[in-house]
Amino acid sequence: MNTLLPVTPQLGVVVVLLALAGAGVAAVGRLGHSTAILTASLRAAVQLSAVSLIIVWAISHLPAATGFLLLMYGVAAFTAGRRIARGRTAWWAALPIAAGVVPVLVLMLGARVMPVTGMVLIPVTGILLGGCLTATSMAGRRALDALEQRRGEVEAALSLGFSQRDAAMEICRSSAAQALIPALDQTRTVGLVTLPGAFVGMMIAGSDPVHAGIVQVAVLVALLAAESVAVVVTIELAARGRFSR
Repeated sequence: MNTLLPVTPQLGVVVVLLALAGAGVAAVGRLGHSTAILTASLRAAVQLSAVSLIIVWAISHLPAATGFLLLMYGVAAFTAGRRIARGRTAWWAALPIAAGVVPVLVLMLGARVMPVTGMVLIPVTGILLGGCLTATSMAGRRALDALEQRRGEVEAALSLGFSQRDAAMEICRSSAAQALIPALDQTRTVGLVTLPGAFVGMMIAGSDPVHAGIVQVAVLVALLAAESVAVVVTIELAARGRFSR
């Protein structure tokens, strides 16, 4: 069977060495994430091993695939919320993620460009959830950082007659909007700098290069649209004071 990397004992050794190297560099550079790199690497290995077994069963049973997608959504919302805020306000992160993912899926399913099967729904929805998770957490953190650091400007806007929401929006919008830059760069440079996973996977599976390229473009544009909605909704929530640290 064709694979991107041959699965051998040497590959496992290399992965361990890379994780240790990343943690070591972070420690030397005093980045404060050396332990997080090790734990994230370990969690990735354990989670993917377990999920691989679950997906094999879920993709052939639509109700199971739906339940798995809901689990993915819950984890995405929890992770993004934890990055942005504390306490119950963290769960507001579930709204922008859903606002970004659901309309895109409805459009693609309604237009019948995506079959209603676990084999397709799980990877495509997973890509959208992952992108919206990142966009939401980055936008939320940047928005709250801007509002804290530029509190005086918010108060000045209030003194000029701005509402609380409008004053906060003027301060945090431009900073939080930078959360879209990674998705924009990925879309602009696809094929020139990076070859995304969907494209490479389809090529390895034997798909026609043109077909694989079209599918990848569709996924990237869908991801960009979903993240745009997620960022807009996140900024709106931050400006309205829904997130609290």
